[in-house]
Amino acid sequence: MNILGISAFYHDSAACLLRDGVIVAAAQEERFTRKKHDPEFPRRAVASCLKEGGISVADLDLVAFYDKPLLKFERLLETYLGYAPFGFRSFLTAMPLWLKQKLFLDDLIRKELVIRPPEKEGGKAEVYEGKILYPEHHESHAASAFFPSPFREAATLTADGVGEWATTSYGIGRENRVSLLAEIRFPHSLGMLYSAFTYYTGFKVNSGEYKVMGLAPYGDPKYVDVILEHLIDLREDGSYRLNMEYFNYCQGLTMTNSKFASLFGGPPREPETHLTQKEMDLAASVQVVTELAMVAMARHVRKATGQKHLVLAGGVALNCVANGRILRERIFDDIWIQPAAGDAGGALGAALVAWHHHLGHPRLAPPRRGSLVTETASTDEWDADGRGLDRQQGSYLGPAHTNEEIEALLRQIKAPFHRFAERELIETSADLIASEKVIGWFQGRMEFGPRALGNRSIIGDARSSEMQSVMNLKIKFRESFRPFAPSVIEEAVSDWFEIDRPSPYMLLTADVRAEHRLPEPAGADALWGIEKLKVVRSKIPAITHVDYSARLQTVSRRDNPRYHALIEAVGVRTGCPVIINTSFNVRGEPIVESPLDAYRCFMRTHIDVLVLNDFVLHKSEQPEWNESGDWRKEFVLD
Repeated sequence: MNILGISAFYHDSAACLLRDGVIVAAAQEERFTRKKHDPEFPRRAVASCLKEGGISVADLDLVAFYDKPLLKFERLLETYLGYAPFGFRSFLTAMPLWLKQKLFLDDLIRKELVIRPPEKEGGKAEVYEGKILYPEHHESHAASAFFPSPFREAATLTADGVGEWATTSYGIGRENRVSLLAEIRFPHSLGMLYSAFTYYTGFKVNSGEYKVMGLAPYGDPKYVDVILEHLIDLREDGSYRLNMEYFNYCQGLTMTNSKFASLFGGPPREPETHLTQKEMDLAASVQVVTELAMVAMARHVRKATGQKHLVLAGGVALNCVANGRILRERIFDDIWIQPAAGDAGGALGAALVAWHHHLGHPRLAPPRRGSLVTETASTDEWDADGRGLDRQQGSYLGPAHTNEEIEALLRQIKAPFHRFAERELIETSADLIASEKVIGWFQGRMEFGPRALGNRSIIGDARSSEMQSVMNLKIKFRESFRPFAPSVIEEAVSDWFEIDRPSPYMLLTADVRAEHRLPEPAGADALWGIEKLKVVRSKIPAITHVDYSARLQTVSRRDNPRYHALIEAVGVRTGCPVIINTSFNVRGEPIVESPLDAYRCFMRTHIDVLVLNDFVLHKSEQPEWNESGDWRKEFVLD
């Protein structure tokens, strides 16, 4: 039974192939088109998933789209009518797209899922003629979080900008069904609140929210009371209402209006202009309010459902600082966050809804912790506490490229290389990291979700006090304040960070342990804003944020044996089994998908060494790189 899940037409379009309830492949369209957050129909991602599964569209049994377009259209119409005559401009902007494609999605999907043979071969086109299902948006989110999770039962909490009407929902996942119990509806949205501050501080909505999160520790949350008094009525149970007098997203083409600007003393910051302490304080403030809301929701959900485990999805669930706080508050025994928590993950959730809800198939227990991930497991394998391993397979669900394909490319472009056996490759790469070389690390299957998890990563020495600025300014070409994440072998995580469990998907923050922190130099407490970057705060300064936190990835031998072996080898050399891991791309560019993408990024930046599967390329040995024009204009800045 082959089920194709699709998300499209808002942002982060994606496709997923499910076979007999097991995830075969999942990928985002942006990786193939090289357009970040590409919202178009994911035809290349679909083709990639079908190729990974060894099937064509004619072999599909079901297709599931991640939300209900007609219900979303109803919300668009009712919102316009509710604000008429204001909002006519935004209504006119949206209408052509809806009338062209979204209202007739069934026809569009069938037209896209056609493979026509070359004319010279003749033959009949392969067409998908089966059923197309449309789960609700938050149902897809909740399914993407619960069904792959390691929990037998769990409460679900989903929060984002908006789906059809729902912006926040909670429910229970049990056996083969996710049941949603309550929701908050548009225009009241925690995701929209955060995006409003993203817009006001000069960053791109639906793209720059993680910059606001990274900027927050540089600021003082001095506007928290203002936000709670004027913008959001946050109640004890986590429910909330926004004061729409300050927002413009219902009737205009911006997130905030003049009243919002007056409240905070001036117009929004112009993108790419100087960041001031005001933006840092605003970021700190909205982050605190978001955490207060998420923690209050989590407490209410625990009380309302009686569940001891929690799963999260939706764009707000990518706020790893809020996730970390929920975990530290010990509201639940454990939490699990879908790695592709945003709209891309809706493709996976839709396919899982089709398998479990529509077709009624039971949910199998995951393998026991400590065992290898397998595709099948009997239903009696649950641990006594109702936990096993998750079925996300490390989120390594995208395409891979063989050594033969890579070698053919390198010879074609005349790129000098060295090929190593497994052990020698690990030892050589570990030596390079220990000597503070920056490596572009390209291995195996591409990650699904916004985080690079060691297969499409730029990696380096976490002990280097210079590495953060070098990577930000000379490799990523991005803002200097942006923090980097650590990858640490799973066995050593509690030796280096204040956390007692794995964090495989880089969706939790944890503080560096006190014994690895360094005393603050005299005068450090008087530093403000970006000046805080000058202070070396720990033995692993390259991944230690200014508040001693780190967005953590634990690496297991089970999920990624080569990456685990590399970090372990670095630990043998340095006494520190922790390295920097940032996504393999430059600012504005999607994470690299192909070896050619990786080589191009390698040559355009100050990356020292490129490792493509078993092949090692040194920058000093490469031919001169020539490009006409300014390649940085190729990507729209986020």
